[in-house]
Amino acid sequence: MAERTLVVADPGERENLLSFLTHAVRLDEAAVVRLRRRADGRVAAWVATGFDVLAQRAVEAELTPEDATVAAGELLATLSGHKGGEIALGFAMDSAWRGALPPERGFVHVDDVPARELVDLARRGTEVAQQHSSSQGPPASLLDQEVIEVSGNGETVKIPMRVVFALVGMGFVPHSGDDGAPTPELDLGRIDPHEIVRVRCERNWLRLDARYGSVSKRRTATTSLLIG
Repeated sequence: MAERTLVVADPGERENLLSFLTHAVRLDEAAVVRLRRRADGRVAAWVATGFDVLAQRAVEAELTPEDATVAAGELLATLSGHKGGEIALGFAMDSAWRGALPPERGFVHVDDVPARELVDLARRGTEVAQQHSSSQGPPASLLDQEVIEVSGNGETVKIPMRVVFALVGMGFVPHSGDDGAPTPELDLGRIDPHEIVRVRCERNWLRLDARYGSVSKRRTATTSLLIG
């Protein structure tokens, strides 16, 4: 047996991981993915989205060792050709991972936000970004705008645009007939009006949980502006 291996036996779970990796590579061709065994036995796949936001999707899988970082594009290519057998994870890129992961426990539920609202914000934010972006991408002033504020359980959380972009860009909000890219042409009617995104937080982290995955960001001071 290879020292670094991954087994995703269930076809549905492989599709989940493939979708996650596809979106990660779309956002950053050089992305690395960190695979880590969770306390509940599932394997969490983590990527840095490029928005200073981490994205996570958990799958039923077997992982050796319990924490490994590899090139997302390489894993995507390897996993695409497998039918559930053992996959050699290849070259270790543990040193390429920067920063800590959020804790698994300690988050409190603050409130729920309609998924349509978040996708609409991403759509309108993309329109603004297309007008003002440079070779470095969207301006930081746009990414740091606080576009939603929610309160509950004694907490008040302000959600910046970069978190919304990451959530929608990773395809975590289901909308029929679309691949998850936040484009101005996105038909909001494809999103179930009852679909929600759950907002959670702990002392140092903000987390948004959608049907197909979660995004997390450290809680820091941001610019309070709204897209009209």
